[in-house]
Amino acid sequence: MIATLQCTVIDCPDPAALAAFYAAVLGWRVVADDSDPSWVWLADPATRQRIAFQRVEGDYRPPRWPDPAHPQQMHLDFDVDTREDVERAQEEVLALGASFLHDSGGRERGFRVYADPAGHPFCLCYGQESVVPS
Repeated sequence: MIATLQCTVIDCPDPAALAAFYAAVLGWRVVADDSDPSWVWLADPATRQRIAFQRVEGDYRPPRWPDPAHPQQMHLDFDVDTREDVERAQEEVLALGASFLHDSGGRERGFRVYADPAGHPFCLCYGQESVVPS
């Protein structure tokens, strides 16, 4: 092993706002340094997982899913248990400022794609089996 993953960094025009969006989705804690508003952390104290949000100066261009001329660059997948749970989760992420993009249409297993307030795609996945290599 050469290194361990520190965090995932997401470019955006407003790091504090996007961190607050994902904090509401995940229930994690926002960690911001008032002296540097261009970088905001989102942390899960239980697992020590982190996501960082970094301000892009100038002409920020969000991805346009599924437009290959403006590729998604990256996306986040979030698990919920069932299709009924995804219905509740959808209402909540839309109320937080997400935009609906696509529903895979699965009855027992599937995903729905949204754009976060800065335009990054993310998925609410349901009925999926966790794939964690041993």
